[in-house]
Amino acid sequence: MLPTVDRDRGNEPDVSFVVPAADEEAYLRGTLASIVALDTAYEYELIVVDGDSSDATPAIAREYDAMVCSQREGGIGAGRHLGAEAARGEWLAFVDADTVLRAAYLTRMLGYVEAEGLAGASSYCRMTGPLRAKVMEATINCVFPRLDRPILPGFNCFVHRAAYEAVGGFPDVPNEDTAFSRELARHAPTGYCPAVLVENSGRRIAESGLTGTAWHYATLDVGRIRSGY
Repeated sequence: MLPTVDRDRGNEPDVSFVVPAADEEAYLRGTLASIVALDTAYEYELIVVDGDSSDATPAIAREYDAMVCSQREGGIGAGRHLGAEAARGEWLAFVDADTVLRAAYLTRMLGYVEAEGLAGASSYCRMTGPLRAKVMEATINCVFPRLDRPILPGFNCFVHRAAYEAVGGFPDVPNEDTAFSRELARHAPTGYCPAVLVENSGRRIAESGLTGTAWHYATLDVGRIRSGY
């Protein structure tokens, strides 16, 4: 059974955005600017989890009045979970530091999960960068939603707090988003919102090529499976 939605929660926000960031000064402003520019009546807060950055990442986060949580150990799964523990919202929106949201993101996403009775969701994406990044875009948009337990990419994962906590949150393992979203879908319905589009950087493909990127994620998935997920 899904948790009930209670709008009478005092000063707590409806949604908490959690953005893990380690040395992301080149991308973080674009992400945070898109969040603070959301066109919505819902209340939300912004949390940046700084992964021991040596650049201006924490300072940029504070420019946007974000709560900054310092992460000293662990991978990105631990970072996402640290942000979730600090969050106060009924819903958690995990967004990466190189993801840009459109103005209607929050209103449409929250309307979708509540109308469909979902515990979590993602949406379609557009990968920026080289043309070969479209292969990854097609995989996310056409394959992930059709799986029995859909993969909700970490760069765009929207989940109810109670459901998140019920499955233990993001584990600190390779391919933490696959591990988490598949475990979440074991216990509650998840889906993909057809009315939302986010933009995510194809920088890894630009740097490593399509084959190198595929090998990177295949290696991570082997690590996930060996970790028991």
